[in-house]
Amino acid sequence: MVQSTRSSYSVSDTAAVLQGIAPDGGLFVDPDISSRPFDVSRCLSLPYTEMAAEVFSHLLPGFAGMAKEIASVYPKKFSSPEITPLRPVGDAYALELYHGPTCAFKDVALSVLPLFITAAKQIEGIDRQISILTATSGDTGKAALEGFHDVPGTDITVFFPYGGVSAMQQAQMVTQEGSNVRVCAVRGNFDDCQRGVKEAFAKYNQSADAASSRMLSSANSINIGRLVPQVVYYFSAYAQLLRDGKLHFGDKVDFVVPTGNFGDILAGYLAREMGLPVGSLVCASNANNVLTDFITTGVYNRCRPFLKTSSPSMDILVSSNLERMLFYATGGDTDEVSSLMTSLSRDGSYTLTGSALEAIQSVFAAGCCTEDEVTAAISRLWHNHRWLSDTHTAVGFAVLDKYRRSASYTGNPCVVLSTASPFKFPAAVLSAIGGTPSDDEFETALRLSELTQIPVPESIAALRHKPVLHHDVVNIEDVVSYALS
Repeated sequence: MVQSTRSSYSVSDTAAVLQGIAPDGGLFVDPDISSRPFDVSRCLSLPYTEMAAEVFSHLLPGFAGMAKEIASVYPKKFSSPEITPLRPVGDAYALELYHGPTCAFKDVALSVLPLFITAAKQIEGIDRQISILTATSGDTGKAALEGFHDVPGTDITVFFPYGGVSAMQQAQMVTQEGSNVRVCAVRGNFDDCQRGVKEAFAKYNQSADAASSRMLSSANSINIGRLVPQVVYYFSAYAQLLRDGKLHFGDKVDFVVPTGNFGDILAGYLAREMGLPVGSLVCASNANNVLTDFITTGVYNRCRPFLKTSSPSMDILVSSNLERMLFYATGGDTDEVSSLMTSLSRDGSYTLTGSALEAIQSVFAAGCCTEDEVTAAISRLWHNHRWLSDTHTAVGFAVLDKYRRSASYTGNPCVVLSTASPFKFPAAVLSAIGGTPSDDEFETALRLSELTQIPVPESIAALRHKPVLHHDVVNIEDVVSYALS
């Protein structure tokens, strides 16, 4: 059973995946994650697909027995045999999470979430249509569309901030084919999109329509079925270090995670609670440094300027998955979590103190960087190590440099999660390494390829000649009505 972060409301994990979000607005969590034994050593000896099946069975036992389906999905969709290969980059490592169909880390989870949804419908005896509502800051949208297009018994609506994603990210979404997909731009930022989706869930669940012919769910990491697959690549990174003789079992590894919505780094915390020898989890933020401030001071304040950066997938001021961390840090005090979330919604801020803040600071370090530091990191990684970084991963490497100079660093090996292909942000990357971008995004990607001798990923190159199929744009106040139409 899993429960809400805001009350004692509990359901099976299969029901939770279908619901996406709890009726009280909370997120589903596993309250007993650290108390159940897990054979970490055995898991680390397995290939990726079998490792994934083990982790899924532990965290989502209702989906045990899906090893064959998992084994068929990852090798078919990912170009690397390791699925998420680990590359040495100077005196650190980059965990490349972008070798899937949409060239972003979201593919790891969204390749299997449709399997979960389909299996959960059968297990729960649900014959209603599942309508997926998803907000995206750039990468989740395309990965979700890729996973759910034309999946029987489902339809999907994706909202993205108008002018708030890269040209390549937008092209990936608005050219998406499929009889069951809708893509809509919102005149606002990601937080506006996410808030609209949550309000749509709340309105629907309180209406008579909630018992109608369809059921709402989500492909965002607010859905526990989207979050759990991200745990696997922490185990995979550690296993690859073991295999290559870079450490002994039990040695700790620090992970630096560029994150805006806190889901990717929370997956590392779940891996740690399962027994993986994780040292520090370093939360790397861009100029929208609300998470850095929170982890450092305990004050979460979204009432600040929203900055558009070259790493748009991290341009977020309300980090939804932090709510799950609050649940664990407070020892499962749902009243406290509910109170904090009410303060955030009402006042735009809250303050965490005492043992709960200490619990977070004992695991998480944090840092942020400027746009100039992002550019410098991309340049340094290419010219010194011949490794090409996207803008988000560059945030991670820029923060890694600061972390290693801090008192928090203990000398552990460091792995930076590389979250997207540099070809999704070709103008910023090309400029950083000394090239001259074109006004045409696809021409810029070709110039980046010519300069680096790295091929443009096929799925990105193919976008150039695809027609735009989705043209809808709505105001912030119209997101809910559009979502429920």
